[in-house]
Amino acid sequence: MPETPRFVPGPHYDGWLTGVEQIGYGGDYNPEQWPEEVWAEDVRLMNEAGVNLVSLGIFSWALLEPREGEFDFGWLDRVIGLLHEGGVRILLATPTAAPPAWLYAAHPDARVVDRNGTPMGPGGRGLMAPTAPAYRSAALRITTELAQRYGRHPAVVGWHVHNEYGAPVALDYSMHAQRAFREWLRERYDSLDSLNAAWGTAFWGQHYEDWEHIQVPAATATSANPAQQLDFARFSDAALRACFIAERDAVREHSDAPVTTNFMAASCPATDLFAWGKEVDLVSNDHYLQAADPRGYVGLALAADLTRSVAGGKPWLLLEHSTSAVNWQPRNVAKRPGEMARNSFAHLGRGADAIMFFQWRASRSGAEKFHSAMLPHAGTGSRVWQEVTALGVGLGRLTELQGSRVQADVALLWDYESFWAQDLEHRPSEGTSHRERIDTYYDRLWRDGHTVDLVRPSQDLSGYKLVVAPASYLLTAEAAANLTAYVEAGGTLLVSYFSGIVDEHDAVHPGGFMAPLRAALGVWVEEFLPLRDGDALTVTYRAGAAGAGAASTDVTTLTGTVWADDLVLDGAEPVGSYADGPKPGGAAITRHRHGAGTGWYVSTNLDVEALATVMADVYASAGLAPSGTVEGLEVVRRTGEGATYTVAINHTDGDAKLPLSSPATDLLTGDAFSGDADVPAGAVRVLRTTTR
Repeated sequence: MPETPRFVPGPHYDGWLTGVEQIGYGGDYNPEQWPEEVWAEDVRLMNEAGVNLVSLGIFSWALLEPREGEFDFGWLDRVIGLLHEGGVRILLATPTAAPPAWLYAAHPDARVVDRNGTPMGPGGRGLMAPTAPAYRSAALRITTELAQRYGRHPAVVGWHVHNEYGAPVALDYSMHAQRAFREWLRERYDSLDSLNAAWGTAFWGQHYEDWEHIQVPAATATSANPAQQLDFARFSDAALRACFIAERDAVREHSDAPVTTNFMAASCPATDLFAWGKEVDLVSNDHYLQAADPRGYVGLALAADLTRSVAGGKPWLLLEHSTSAVNWQPRNVAKRPGEMARNSFAHLGRGADAIMFFQWRASRSGAEKFHSAMLPHAGTGSRVWQEVTALGVGLGRLTELQGSRVQADVALLWDYESFWAQDLEHRPSEGTSHRERIDTYYDRLWRDGHTVDLVRPSQDLSGYKLVVAPASYLLTAEAAANLTAYVEAGGTLLVSYFSGIVDEHDAVHPGGFMAPLRAALGVWVEEFLPLRDGDALTVTYRAGAAGAGAASTDVTTLTGTVWADDLVLDGAEPVGSYADGPKPGGAAITRHRHGAGTGWYVSTNLDVEALATVMADVYASAGLAPSGTVEGLEVVRRTGEGATYTVAINHTDGDAKLPLSSPATDLLTGDAFSGDADVPAGAVRVLRTTTR
């Protein structure tokens, strides 16, 4: 019988990494890319930079198991020994994201197949078909061997299973997937009658009388059944998660260290991270700036907020970001001086207790040789190395932040199944991707200084003053009832267009468009009125109409694009009307009192500037207000025992002032402030305020 693990896992492990008594700092370490004589120098330089944690062995399967069933751990023993002697702790990886060439040769049927039927061969990275027995068996074999050998090693403080599930392999259309999909459908629907009803197979004569006739939604002459595609997305996510769970459980047979895998929050929509978050002991994330976006730090904040939300508010690990440019975007812009530190402290401020990079030493060969690293090709005399060592010093001064939490008054709805459904073919208009609206509303909240949790529409919302639903196309009756109850109990709900349209099977709700939110919003949609490409419309808005019976209002005009609705009022008050467009005089923005709360609806596409006017009134109805700080000064707070930590990041080229309600000390510099704290251009402050 295997030894019973001492570690008792639970959702979002509430402890930390034993032996990492400071903020975790380091990155992916790939020593197999370098001669052995370099390894000792690596450890010495890690100590110089303040590195205390590395992920090890992520892509080393072919070296650890050079032939099927034959293992070579000698080189890994020596690397682990050097790191241990140097005081560097290890997240030991299972290398199953890089299957060896011999596995492809022995089991060509286990290759991933794309939607057009093309098998994917070796030479890149990414798992094989997740439902292929040969891949599953081989993955568990190497994982078990690693866990047996290193499961109790004092340097191994955690396990890094696989790498970025869902990227690059999200959907597999192989024969193995087809068989597993049928079994998954049998379990989900029990009978073909139930499946036919859920998929609406009466349309286009798609009725099924035999389970064996059901196929994966590969390439078809027209768009495939949307309910079938939605279920295939669910199945594919579950298949990937099953791979993780199998490896995790194999590790737990031999180790009491927490297990994680690196998510791609906000940039890999194929995995339902709220479901995944229940399976890991510590939540981890990888994040890379979109170089084309000059305000990429806003997208960074969204990803960090989502990761913290998946972790249930508990501390999490940033396992990868970049010191400077990446190499896989169309234009790989180098980070400006200080930008890497600002990125790192933004993750820290939003709940990360480890700040790590891809990778430690820049690769000389391979597909990512132009990707930046902690130790760049330019060596230790470079700007990047100087910033890496300075960041290590700074993080070393912030140990007391470990375990502190971030609190948010605003929730933004984030529902993977809705995203999968909304972005399928044959929607009423182009330009209605879920991310466009989410990014716009999040940007507005960021500019106004509100920290945001990303939440599922079905979860408890009672702790939030404001809930924003920018893209809730798929909304179950139960989730809609939860939102309605939230408003009834005194909450403020803001909903954007094309929400509450379909149920969990991508079928229009009984009662028509937005029917399940009718009570909360006091309005429903008779017809969609999307605009032609390039067209715009004008909304006349009564600014200042936040409170019931407001004595005076100012009329302003807002520009909308992409979309309009033909709205039917059912108790709601129109506070904005279409001055032109397809429905002149029709209601465009509405407000509705329901119970003790308020439901707002915005039926057109407002940009981030136009949203400011509407959001001012929404905030007022929720008892909130914009922070009033200089735009571009990012401020987020973590609360610990006896202290609050304010992380202030100046993304502008000018100096800024941060008003303080209590005296504070900058943990990075030792500077003390009362009244206002100055935050120089491009600088970061981590201000400690005593709350005892």
